[in-house]
Amino acid sequence: MKKPPIAVMVVAILLILVGAGGLINDFPHLNSLSANHYETVWIVAVHLLAIVAGGFMLLGHNWARWLAIAWMAFHVAITIGHPVLPLVGHVLFLLLFVWLLFRSDSRAFFGPGTRAA
Repeated sequence: MKKPPIAVMVVAILLILVGAGGLINDFPHLNSLSANHYETVWIVAVHLLAIVAGGFMLLGHNWARWLAIAWMAFHVAITIGHPVLPLVGHVLFLLLFVWLLFRSDSRAFFGPGTRAA
């Protein structure tokens, strides 16, 4: 198994930290979010997806790279209609993720022969 490039490590660790931090931050509020708990399920799922994407990217799974991009694109979509600054921030992070995860060293890492069988 090859060692992940710095670009992949940065995005993966950032996703893991943001996902875990989000769970920790939202934990005290989860019981009071909604009567039917659908909102709670979605919030927890989004945080867990960040952790899963980051963890599996470190292991060289290409689908996790795409999950990370989709996760960030989702955040762009949900900030449309909100104040401009959060939207701009999410767009910039999406562009940064795409750039870092599709550089030549990152593409090589996610290519065939990366993961242990």
